[in-house]
Amino acid sequence: MQRKPDWLKKELFNKGKDNGVRTLMKECRVNTVCNEASCPNIGECFSNGVATFLLLGNICTRNCKFCNIEYNENRPLNLDLDEPKRIADSVKKLNLKYVVLTSVTRDDLNDGGASIFVETINKLKEIDDNILIEVLVPDFMFNKNSIDKIIYSPISLFNHNLETVRRIYESLRPQSDYDRSLKVLEYAKKNSNLPIKSGVMIGLGETEQEVVSLFKDFKNIGGDILTIGHYLPPSKNHYNVIYQEKEVFERYKYLANEIGIETIVSGPFVRSSYYAEKNFLKI
Repeated sequence: MQRKPDWLKKELFNKGKDNGVRTLMKECRVNTVCNEASCPNIGECFSNGVATFLLLGNICTRNCKFCNIEYNENRPLNLDLDEPKRIADSVKKLNLKYVVLTSVTRDDLNDGGASIFVETINKLKEIDDNILIEVLVPDFMFNKNSIDKIIYSPISLFNHNLETVRRIYESLRPQSDYDRSLKVLEYAKKNSNLPIKSGVMIGLGETEQEVVSLFKDFKNIGGDILTIGHYLPPSKNHYNVIYQEKEVFERYKYLANEIGIETIVSGPFVRSSYYAEKNFLKI
């Protein structure tokens, strides 16, 4: 592995409040993508009393080479029907007014777990109907019935990550498909009044031309918010990183704006749900 540049080393944050959020998640038996995916922002977000909730357990049926979430295609967890209530209880205790829900991919379920998303959304609205909810969903194998369940629920923003450029999909996300992900975003845009968001990583061997092509694809389907961050491998066994220069984030932000994507969040530690509420309010 290459030596990580100093500007890609994350500063530490308030451990006391961080540990308080960790304790709450453990007590409520709730998973977060912050923890399961080893997000570099976990200390910062937990210190701010914010977490991104991971639905449908913590075992994924897809083996994306960049991701730290446990993978087992043949033995995913049983569906936990009490999970939505526990997540709602956690949100209430954290007094969150903006909630980001995401999940592992569950290709073993007929609807990909969309019904659990909706149940969680409804539980949150029972707590406070004014809560704003952003969902970061898997591709649901482009099952339109599953997508409909999500976009016709009381959410504020629909998010599905493209993650990387078309050429790299086969090696990075062997069970996923670039065009299928675009179709999910396009379908949600055409069939709802929701703002549409996606996230991508750089540092995977992509070229600038390929990144610009992705920007154009996202713009062409009506995308509203795009996040751009640097890939950081969770271990030496994950997909190889090619560190980029710090200045590339401003360049990509400029290029995406030139293409017509209005809201761009670009920076080394940017992740799809990083300061999600603040970015939603920019729309």
